[in-house]
Amino acid sequence: MMSDENAASGETPEVETPETPEVDPIEALRAENAELRDRVLRTHAEMENLRKRTERDVNDTRLYAISGFARDMLSATDALSRALVMLPPEARESGDATTKSLIEGIELAEREMQRLLAKHGVKPIEAEGQKFDPHKHQAMFEVPDPSKPEGTVVQVVQAGFAIGDRVLRPAMVGVAKGGPSHAPADEAVDKSA
Repeated sequence: MMSDENAASGETPEVETPETPEVDPIEALRAENAELRDRVLRTHAEMENLRKRTERDVNDTRLYAISGFARDMLSATDALSRALVMLPPEARESGDATTKSLIEGIELAEREMQRLLAKHGVKPIEAEGQKFDPHKHQAMFEVPDPSKPEGTVVQVVQAGFAIGDRVLRPAMVGVAKGGPSHAPADEAVDKSA
């Protein structure tokens, strides 16, 4: 009944509290220091990754920004090439001075457009004699040719172009049909052994 007496006299009963181990202030500071150091290192790594990603995005933007313009220029270059192909050979040789000057002007304009495209990273896609690649080539027709391995590009109808590692326009090609198949590299090695 002591508790009733303590309560009646206005005294608060003594409550036993479990002893908490004392935390060494130096250890607490070391732990806090380690946590802050970890945060700084993580923040630094995140900033470095952000810098690299931003740099890559800027380079991609710089490289591929002219893609639409380059596609349009390819159409104009194609028109000049078609104009030159359509000229009969005798017009080049026996034409009057005005005709020859016109032909030379068209040839000069086409070469200059090709040079400027190359200067800005637009390069032709190699097609003829290559194995057909649907990422770079667009098959327009098949050519029965037993002398060529099946799936080999034997004719280029329209040149393809790429900028960097992106295809601006696939090469329109004719593909060999009926010849021996291309042997995968693994089979070629096995046959030679």
